[in-house]
Amino acid sequence: MFRSKQPAQQHGSVRPPALWLAAGAVLLLALISLFVGVSDVSPADLLAGDAEVWQTFLVSRIPRTLAVILAGVALSIAGFILQLMARNRFVEPSTVGTVESATAGILVATLLLPAVPIVGKMVVAALFAMAGTALFLVVLRRIPLRNTLIVPLVGIMLGGVISAVTTFFAYRFDLLQTLNTWMIGDFSGVIRGRYELLWIVAALAVVGYICADRFTVAGMGEEFTTNLGLNYRRTMNLGLVLVSLISAVVVVVVGSIPFLGLIVPNLVSLLIGDNVRRAVPWIAVFGAGFVLLCDILGRVIRLPYEVPVGVIVSVVGSALFITLLVRRTAGAR
Repeated sequence: MFRSKQPAQQHGSVRPPALWLAAGAVLLLALISLFVGVSDVSPADLLAGDAEVWQTFLVSRIPRTLAVILAGVALSIAGFILQLMARNRFVEPSTVGTVESATAGILVATLLLPAVPIVGKMVVAALFAMAGTALFLVVLRRIPLRNTLIVPLVGIMLGGVISAVTTFFAYRFDLLQTLNTWMIGDFSGVIRGRYELLWIVAALAVVGYICADRFTVAGMGEEFTTNLGLNYRRTMNLGLVLVSLISAVVVVVVGSIPFLGLIVPNLVSLLIGDNVRRAVPWIAVFGAGFVLLCDILGRVIRLPYEVPVGVIVSVVGSALFITLLVRRTAGAR
């Protein structure tokens, strides 16, 4: 399912300039992001040495832009890893219960350990995310016919149950407003000192790139993986940990950004094929660019107010998700 549609040799001469061109477009979006917002920050003011402008630039704009890029890259690669493990194009952390489980973990940490620092909440959220993702994979193995459309629907229903239980307890303990801050991705509160945990997901994304081929093999099943000399359980556990940690860190720092890990890998697959090693760098670039574009739109649509990036990604992502489902259904007839 994830083999390249075209021989790698045909892409060899095209890949570097095309990838660098895409990276250049992302860099341009990053530069635009640095100068878009309620506070008036312009290159002229920076060159003039305005202390207040420089403070806004260093404390808010640069950290926010870096956070957007890191979150976009990591979530896109996490979605791709999950798709390789489940052998299904329509799964990603927000459609299999991973994000909902991480949110439940944060709520539990808030209730039982109110004084725990943000790193502690991240650890609890990661453990819950691992449990939720593992539960989905167990349910997936018990589905007799792993239909392309049934798998994501099962994941969405599982996530819906977890989300309902979490919302119930948040309501009982008067924490609904706090819960909403984690359920909707928003970079408006990102400042220096409150985003640095996202560098962890950058390291995890690199590990995911290195092990991408292993996840492809593991998705073929335990017997096939063992015959090729790989430890099936160890590989699956590694993928589970990577996806869970990435989801937990992003949810703790900026909140949930749904459908991102579904949209980007599928768009990359349509454009360049299914060669895993070739696809991962493109997924990273597309993920960063897509979230940057959505974040910029969120800042300019209703100036001086801001639309959370999670809302924009949800609208675009749900539309593309339905489009992909309809295309797959039409192609199967």
